Amino acid sequence: MHCKEAMINLLDLDKQDMKSLFTDKPFRGGQIFNWVFGKAVSHVNEMTNLPRQLREDLSGRVAISYPEVAGSQESVDGTQKIAYRLHDGRIIESVLIPEKDHWSICVSSQAGCAMGCRFCYTASMGFIRNLDVSEIVSQVLHPLRAYPQRNFRNIVFMGMGEPLLNYDNVVKAVRILTDVDGPQFSRRRVTISTCGIVPRLKTLAKDTEAALAVSLNASNNSTRQRLMPITRAYPLPVLMDALRSFQLPNRRRITVEYVLIRGVNDSLKDARELIRILHGLKVKVNLIPFNPWPGCEFQAPERSAVLAFEELLKKSPYAVMVRKEKGDDILAACGQLAGGVIHGGEDLDRVLAESGCLPGETEKRHPRPDPHILGVHR
Repeated sequence: MHCKEAMINLLDLDKQDMKSLFTDKPFRGGQIFNWVFGKAVSHVNEMTNLPRQLREDLSGRVAISYPEVAGSQESVDGTQKIAYRLHDGRIIESVLIPEKDHWSICVSSQAGCAMGCRFCYTASMGFIRNLDVSEIVSQVLHPLRAYPQRNFRNIVFMGMGEPLLNYDNVVKAVRILTDVDGPQFSRRRVTISTCGIVPRLKTLAKDTEAALAVSLNASNNSTRQRLMPITRAYPLPVLMDALRSFQLPNRRRITVEYVLIRGVNDSLKDARELIRILHGLKVKVNLIPFNPWPGCEFQAPERSAVLAFEELLKKSPYAVMVRKEKGDDILAACGQLAGGVIHGGEDLDRVLAESGCLPGETEKRHPRPDPHILGVHR
């Protein structure tokens, strides 16, 4: 009895992967890439510039499989939260954010999260698994297909999960989404937000031109460790040294995200410490008033505290803005995504170890697919 081979999901492959499947005619891989990601077709039979026989051969071996849309909610401000059901039944969430003349797509990179940040709803659910490339890019391709009238301009990896602990898949997804034969998003319009996985910061600038945002949230090590357990692995001074070494393209700045929490990190003393530790960095500061969620232990800051913090930072060399939160009425604002994920039980140290990100470890990489996996070379 022979087991049926699993179908290859073309949404998991970048252009080079697809070209490698056609060793004698790699241009066929480029054509398929354009059909899948540029024209967003749903079946091989729609690829009309491929020979009929090739389409027939491929149709039994490959698929273009999107996660199921499990539900959608719309905020009073127009923000839309979409829930996707993955092949294993897990639910992840993505957010479509309306701006003045365009839309941004907030993308998840993991089901759940191992970081354990105490102010984040996603972290309270625990870590389940990394998302496949197809599960990441689908969060962008689905809105492009479903809402062609909207001007989607920005992609932000600020949804569920820590992007740099799903490093290879996130980098590949960015490569696909910015490809000139794919969705063609500008590299300057794609932002990867991280809690500060130091080993990955050392390679990120070489592997992608996406913009970098760092979730800092404290101006001293003790407060950050209280809020963000990742600080045990990478103390604040270590993270700041890594940011100073980060190779920025010309005229680019790192975005520092700072969630303001009442009585925890929102004092003028905190603001002065923040100015001090940012010295010498090319950064812009994004102040985010904490968004409460069911069962959380923290409170949103007083409006007066937010304004005072902002005014003090405005006297520093750094650009500063207070993020106007959108979608908080449907739990779609920063730190509010959860997606009904069931706690997976993995602790932070284990996930760091499995990702090759414990201090002193080298990172793990995954090879490209077997060039002969399809057995077609037309």
